[in-house]
Amino acid sequence: MKTWVNGRLLHDPDEPVLTATDHGVTVGDGVFESIKVVEGRAFALTRHLDRLVSSARGIGLDHVDVDAVRAGIDAALAAEHLAFGRLRVTVTGGPGPLGSGRGNAPCTLLVSAVPMQPLPTVTDIVTVPWTRNERSAVAGLKTTSYAENVVALARATEQGASEAVFANTRGDLCEGTGSNVFYVVDGELRTPTLASGCLAGVTRALVLDWCGAREVDEPIEVAEGADEVFVVSTTRDVQAVRRWNGRELPAPGPVTAEAQRVWREREAADIDP
Repeated sequence: MKTWVNGRLLHDPDEPVLTATDHGVTVGDGVFESIKVVEGRAFALTRHLDRLVSSARGIGLDHVDVDAVRAGIDAALAAEHLAFGRLRVTVTGGPGPLGSGRGNAPCTLLVSAVPMQPLPTVTDIVTVPWTRNERSAVAGLKTTSYAENVVALARATEQGASEAVFANTRGDLCEGTGSNVFYVVDGELRTPTLASGCLAGVTRALVLDWCGAREVDEPIEVAEGADEVFVVSTTRDVQAVRRWNGRELPAPGPVTAEAQRVWREREAADIDP
């Protein structure tokens, strides 16, 4: 792993670099992006950095130095060629009080680059009993406050699945712990709107652009009974769902297979769409 922190590429990626009072550590006051690397180049980098800035502003971190982040990405990728990998870009509130109040220190910027193996093209998912709050102050923001996702994903793992899916407080389909959900009903590809509280996923946006889908909010039971389902994310790309709550699904079905085909073709041609 190659790691860059606040302008410096570390010789040892395990070198201690954060203070005990960093707000990202004490209260999860931060935002992040995971970015796929293909042949040493970051995929959809502009979209990811735009969302990083948007998420940061959403929690009150208004001065993210995008040029510095880009420099960190360049340094991490130049240190070792990655044929296939992942960047993790994290921005925290920096050193601050031990409570929720934020201090005046500059943000902490971290970039790590690690090799990655492609995930399987099919997976199993389960619905968890907890809900996303579509009216939360951080709804739709990619924050480092991930404990809710950790708990939900652990539940999914216990049931032999790789992803946990949430409804929102209205009972409508929302999202996975780290993915957006697409499903097919009567031949129509659908996905929740951003008003559901789901993350504005970069892969979600590209699938909408490249494949088309109707954005609609409806009860999660509709999606659970769909003819086909797939989940999308930076690391999953377009991943067909084989079982949802134990219910068997075609994996991939025809709509999913076409989305996978289009993704492969467009991703290769548009490294930074």
